[in-house]
Amino acid sequence: MSAAPRSDLLPARTAVIVFLAFVLAYFLSALLRAITATLSPTLSAEMALSAGDLGLLAGGYFFGFALTQLPLGNWLDRYGPRVVVLGFLSMAVAGCAAFAMATSFSGLLAARVLIGMGVSACLMAPLTGYRRWLTPAAQMRANSWMLMSGSLGMVASTLPVQWLMPFTGWRGLFWWLAALILLSMVLLAATVPRWRHQDTSKEAAVAPALQGYGFIWRHPYFRQMLPVGIVNYGGMIAVQTLWAGPWMVKVAGYTPEAAAAGLFGINLSMLCTFWAWGMVNPHLARRGFSPERLIAWGMPVSLAVLATIVVLGADAGWALWALFCVSSTFASLSQPAVALALPAEAAGRALSAYNLAIFAGVFAAQWGIGALIEALSVLGWSEAARFRGAFAIFGVCCVFAYATFWRAWRGLSARRAS
Repeated sequence: MSAAPRSDLLPARTAVIVFLAFVLAYFLSALLRAITATLSPTLSAEMALSAGDLGLLAGGYFFGFALTQLPLGNWLDRYGPRVVVLGFLSMAVAGCAAFAMATSFSGLLAARVLIGMGVSACLMAPLTGYRRWLTPAAQMRANSWMLMSGSLGMVASTLPVQWLMPFTGWRGLFWWLAALILLSMVLLAATVPRWRHQDTSKEAAVAPALQGYGFIWRHPYFRQMLPVGIVNYGGMIAVQTLWAGPWMVKVAGYTPEAAAAGLFGINLSMLCTFWAWGMVNPHLARRGFSPERLIAWGMPVSLAVLATIVVLGADAGWALWALFCVSSTFASLSQPAVALALPAEAAGRALSAYNLAIFAGVFAAQWGIGALIEALSVLGWSEAARFRGAFAIFGVCCVFAYATFWRAWRGLSARRAS
């Protein structure tokens, strides 16, 4: 594991200012990611959207997000976080404006894809910068607290959005979001340091080994973390940002207002969890608790909670979904761990490649669960039973993904010990 060069480390005061500038942009990106769960009753009624349409619309964000990840990694390593994030956020502004003006499902979907593309650098840009600007322990903390700011954005996408809807409507809400993204761009331009390229002789020496994405995809540690990143972590995000809301309405019998309150509780729980991870991560690292060990110990809890939700059906409300999402955050430790396991010169590509895998999983879960709910209608099941059946199938996928990770982890640990 290569450490960030000492000359790149930021003074504490500067690091805090840069962190806060990135926090606003990521807060807005997370709000945009999760807002479809709160708006789903309104959009379904106004645009006559089916469950499959709703899943595809929410997944469109992640499809756009995934489209940019591979070029994003190269651009981050070459041009740095400041230039890249400003360029991408301009697309997010255009996407919000297009969503506000859309008059059909196809228009909403195209705008949603553009928004996903535009905010796709909001986490990868700061994490790439932190790989050089912060110490390893500070990177683990900063990652958790960035995710905490994302959870705050998801909290804002629930009850606050519900409260604003009578005053702004969903179209006006997206115009306000476009303006706030413009504000975040101004702050980023004013605070984020310019990218200092590594010494050219050093680059020339390492370039053959670090060229492209091939060595990243082949890296044993990267491949070890893929199953939980794609299925467990990606599936949790899919639930948090879309399917927890429809479950509460269609299965548990919540009103739209009560479902928004439930989503508020889920996202507030996630915010507190990521704050706690940020506090304890440096202490766990000093005591030798590796991310892969914590994932191996913690993820079975989420599997047990998901099984309980499927069994309870209508009696499974927001509190159990909050517990599922909270217990799934063990998988979030994989993201900074991947960045630290690969060379600093390839941090942008390593993070973007892993993020591509995660958000491909989110898209597949958001769209796939909706497709399963519709497909199970051939069995003559009620809507609530179809929801339970779809989540049972998703749970089986989570178990297989965890088992694949566990086997790879034990095998890699055995090879290192021998």
